[in-house]
Amino acid sequence: METNQDEIVHLVEKQDNSIEEIIKVGLKVHSEEEAYNLYNQFALSKGFSIRRGNKRRSMTEPIRQREFLCSKSGYHEHEDIGKVKKFNRLETRTGCQAKIRFTIEKGVWVVSYFNDYHNHHLATSEERINLRSGRKILDGHRDVIRSMVAAGIKQTSSYSFLKKEIGFENITFTKRDCHNFLRIEREKLIEAGDVQSIFNFFKYKQAEDPMFFYSMQVDQDNRLANFFWRDGRSKLDCDCFGDVFVFDTTYRTNKYNLVCAPFVGINNHWNTVLFGCAFLSNETTESFTWLFETFLEAMGHRQLKSIFTDQDQAMMKAVEIFLPESYHRLCMWHISNNAKQHFASRFVNTEFKAQFNKCFYGCENETEFESSWATMIENFELQDHAWLKRLYELREKWCPAFSIDIFSARIRSSQRSESMNSILHQIMNCSLSLIQVIQHYEEKAKEFRQIELNQDFRCKNGAPNKVNGCGILKHASNVYTLAMFKRFEEELMDCISLNCVEFSNIENISLYHVTEDGRERIYYVEFDVPNSIVSCSCNMFESLGLLCRHALRVYCLM
Repeated sequence: METNQDEIVHLVEKQDNSIEEIIKVGLKVHSEEEAYNLYNQFALSKGFSIRRGNKRRSMTEPIRQREFLCSKSGYHEHEDIGKVKKFNRLETRTGCQAKIRFTIEKGVWVVSYFNDYHNHHLATSEERINLRSGRKILDGHRDVIRSMVAAGIKQTSSYSFLKKEIGFENITFTKRDCHNFLRIEREKLIEAGDVQSIFNFFKYKQAEDPMFFYSMQVDQDNRLANFFWRDGRSKLDCDCFGDVFVFDTTYRTNKYNLVCAPFVGINNHWNTVLFGCAFLSNETTESFTWLFETFLEAMGHRQLKSIFTDQDQAMMKAVEIFLPESYHRLCMWHISNNAKQHFASRFVNTEFKAQFNKCFYGCENETEFESSWATMIENFELQDHAWLKRLYELREKWCPAFSIDIFSARIRSSQRSESMNSILHQIMNCSLSLIQVIQHYEEKAKEFRQIELNQDFRCKNGAPNKVNGCGILKHASNVYTLAMFKRFEEELMDCISLNCVEFSNIENISLYHVTEDGRERIYYVEFDVPNSIVSCSCNMFESLGLLCRHALRVYCLM
């Protein structure tokens, strides 16, 4: 079709006239497609849409005459007034008489009638993108959209990119057209055989593992839209380590343009553990709502203490609905990457970078954050920066200072995201079928579990050195894994050099100032002597489950 469009352009250039001037009775073209494209291009330049009209046949010719009409030609047939309808369709036809008629003689299409009078408003240049017959995604633009989406770029971003590159006035399709194009592409790829393979695989796993769970959702046309699965081991892992989740949707399959959404956590060896995985056809509130509802069902309706996600409005809304008791935090990895895009030129300024990092990573309470943020905004005149304004509104969801007393295992969601990126990057391989991607995920899950098994073995058959002379370290070595013991040991060793001063003792509850040499920050430790209960303003025990060096320093005084 595009070749014919080019022929029309050459025809216009050859006659050195606009297309409005060359269409007249007697004009000849060589095919129906060329005739349609010629009149369609004329229509778009004038501001109306067209549709195909009547055609007449003869004994010797398959088509004797063919008409193309203004889309507002004629009227719709009147429907039964008493018929119940979901919505009333707008009447768009006005009985317009504008049309063109071609008569075909020996394969040559000749304009035999042409009426260019319209009885309705003609679209302005800004409105012409809404003309149906002119909306088309050219092959070159299709390739750009496919490539960008395959690289993990959202379809809305690919549309915005093209609109900017070729100019709003030159773009020939809408955002909805882009969405429909990608949906059709995906439907072509996810064939019945592929879906059946997934279903067969899940049924096989269910027969092998009685605790295996899966769920598949279809759209209104009965096509596979979303699916989720987890095995029995994932359920047990969730029961043990399911207080904190990282839910990431940055991975897409090249071949199908599906979102791969793994549920990820951390185990007692401080390693990544997988709780299940989903594939979604889109990132809408409806899809996330279905997924979170399905996930809760798969995990026995266990509520999560903390969940990390990216900054997606649809996802945030779904979390509010189905995980109301969970503390929802935004993944710092994604925010940091976005910040680099917004402040690429400013990050070369070491002072700005230091103040920015202070706000993001260096504040231990809300007051300190508010002060640091205000300083950064004022020093670099960022009062009107829209992205920072939005980020500030969400500060309780991403700044650690606002969640320091909530258990999160103090994981950096960026570490989990980077870890999953190294695991799932192969799903970007455009040659993999869906069942191959699922099998790839299953193999990675086995590798993780083998690593955990090896670490369990090491913990059972070995003990840290240098603990015999220290009772608290000896006890820690018996109750902690090697990874957790190492962190506890570091806290204990570092507590020795801290300065500790008791400043209050009321009813056997002692309060201490704890400081580090060379640092101004003061930590406040409260020790309930009769009950041997200690708490610190750094909240390490509340957020991580380990005693901090400040609390251990106070214990050393007892």
